[in-house]
Amino acid sequence: MVSEPTFASSFRKICVVTGSRADYGLLSSPMAAIAREDRLRLQVIATGQHLVSGSGETIASIEVDGFKVDRIVPLDIERDGPLDVTKGMGRGLIGFAEAFAALKPDILLVLGDRYEILAAAAAALLARLPVAHIAGGDVTTGAVDDSIRHALTKLSHVHFATNADSARRIRQLGEDPAHVHVVGSPGIDNILTTPRLTRAELFESIGLDPRRRNLLLTFHPETATGDSAGQMQQLLGALEDLTADVGLICTGSNIDVEGATLTRMMKTFAASRENAVFVPSLGQKRYYSAMRYVDAVVGNSSSGLYEAPSFTIPTVNIGMRQDGRLKARSVIDCACERSAISAAIQRAFALDCKGVVNPYGDGATGARIAGILADIREPTELLVKRFHDLPGEF
Repeated sequence: MVSEPTFASSFRKICVVTGSRADYGLLSSPMAAIAREDRLRLQVIATGQHLVSGSGETIASIEVDGFKVDRIVPLDIERDGPLDVTKGMGRGLIGFAEAFAALKPDILLVLGDRYEILAAAAAALLARLPVAHIAGGDVTTGAVDDSIRHALTKLSHVHFATNADSARRIRQLGEDPAHVHVVGSPGIDNILTTPRLTRAELFESIGLDPRRRNLLLTFHPETATGDSAGQMQQLLGALEDLTADVGLICTGSNIDVEGATLTRMMKTFAASRENAVFVPSLGQKRYYSAMRYVDAVVGNSSSGLYEAPSFTIPTVNIGMRQDGRLKARSVIDCACERSAISAAIQRAFALDCKGVVNPYGDGATGARIAGILADIREPTELLVKRFHDLPGEF
């Protein structure tokens, strides 16, 4: 039987689960703030894409940043079909249960909408471990992530929303307004503090000509539609239409259903073109450096909405995957069709993004999260959740 958490010690153990470069890029600021807070102790569990060979094995970047990885939870997903991913989620459920039994954290801190994070939260539920969730209440109609995100809201006890609209949706799901906090996106914190490579250093490290116009490409499965490979063909067709003087920095997809297929397609495309390079994962420092120097980001990653506006560069946001998210004026939405993508890229090259305001915060999110976690009077009181009806009738 899993031991219940205890809170008698002079500090509170906050366990953070991270599954990829993408969520670690957002979590590293709260992690650093937790590590600095005398009343808190940080624990880290790495899972998912962090442990996948060929995807950059980004667990090393966590350790390079000075954080100790206390446990790893391998998902062992060998293929990208629905059955394989579901089995991986089941292995994650077992692994997280074992990790929580060993580490005995006081609060679990998670971010976003990934299936491996859902497994962690489900394990925490049965361990009577309170959950704090970052970035709930967002809407992304083009991915099953939407359902996972709302499920995580109902499994969580403290909510760190990135914006007021998302906080309203969390309350609409019946969560206690006293535990819903608008803190902004922690990605903004990292943009302000992460050191950058020079332009020459960046392009030398990836092997592209810095004198070109350059695009940063990330395309993940659109899991709600089930035709991600066909959509990737449309994107690659649009990239083929570009002139050879446009450089292409291509990154890998996540490990959703069809994710490995998309990564193979992007890698094969990049290998066939002199003006393209494939990098499984740039890591946070190179990723932010790339955003500083490219002319636009292209794809369907939430990074194009959360982070790119802070660099005052355009985002070509393809398809439905991010439908419903709050967007800066630098974001150009387009259908996942070759001609529409080509037209949107040309619009991006011409778009003036000076003065663009990122709607996701001011760079102090990590400190806010750590402060709220430290100030919780008695975490065990969070475990009894009551549904809070909104005033009025529906």
